[in-house]
Amino acid sequence: MSFLRACVQLIDGFTDQCGRLLAWLSLGMALLTSLIVIMRYGFSIGSILAQEGVIYMHGGLFLLGAAYALKTGAHVRVDIFYRSFSARNKAWVNSLGGIIFLLPLSVFILISSLDYVAESWTIREVSPEPGGIPAVFILKTFIPLAAVNLSLQGIAEILRSALELVEGPPH
Repeated sequence: MSFLRACVQLIDGFTDQCGRLLAWLSLGMALLTSLIVIMRYGFSIGSILAQEGVIYMHGGLFLLGAAYALKTGAHVRVDIFYRSFSARNKAWVNSLGGIIFLLPLSVFILISSLDYVAESWTIREVSPEPGGIPAVFILKTFIPLAAVNLSLQGIAEILRSALELVEGPPH
């Protein structure tokens, strides 16, 4: 069981570090958005590159931050019944939900996005906008990375719930 607990801690540590790094994207988005507004309305200067930069940061934050949201319980959950469940029943719901829904969805997203991303890398896809970011292929790469991150954290959540079912709740 200590091996499983070590796996959970390793994945949680990775997800925490990613989450802390991704949090800086929120600040970057806010600053860049402010700069875009000041440039546009203060100086009548527009920048497609800067606007797409906000889109790239938002995409990275949303896609790569999903695993952190899962780890911290910030994801959407229908709590009508769940909130009144015992810790043991919550562990059952979390483990079965991860096995039945989360992991298959993550694998589906990973498999279905690989050709899409590979094609984008093959042609080195660029922005259709003049002056846009010439690296759409990097943005699209966030999709399979999100699936991998979410799968890893899903495995950690399933293992955590299984350990709770076997050993009881942590102290």
